[in-house]
Amino acid sequence: MGEDVRPWGRYDIVSESSEHKVKRIYVNPGARFSYQRHQHRAEHWFILSGDAKVTHNGVEITMGAGDSIDIAKGDLHRLANIGTEPVVFIEVQTGSYFGEDDIERIEDDYAR
Repeated sequence: MGEDVRPWGRYDIVSESSEHKVKRIYVNPGARFSYQRHQHRAEHWFILSGDAKVTHNGVEITMGAGDSIDIAKGDLHRLANIGTEPVVFIEVQTGSYFGEDDIERIEDDYAR
């Protein structure tokens, strides 16, 4: 379905419909997402490989392969790669809208 390259890594869309979107996300060593929230979707992250620090509503959690987290609509969240290999995880989005413009960035390393 195509690859989308971002400053922190890249993602592939694995599956999508009007009810869900599934991405395989790769975060480069030392990189992180913006600290963000969504108004129209919830997310479930399942870590496949790598070492991550997830910030969820201000709480930092260290995660690795086999770990998962649920992020409700409106929750603040960020993932940072704290290891030397890419962090690879599956993101399952559910909700009413899955467009990239449903990202409210609170803090961003890349000035977006």
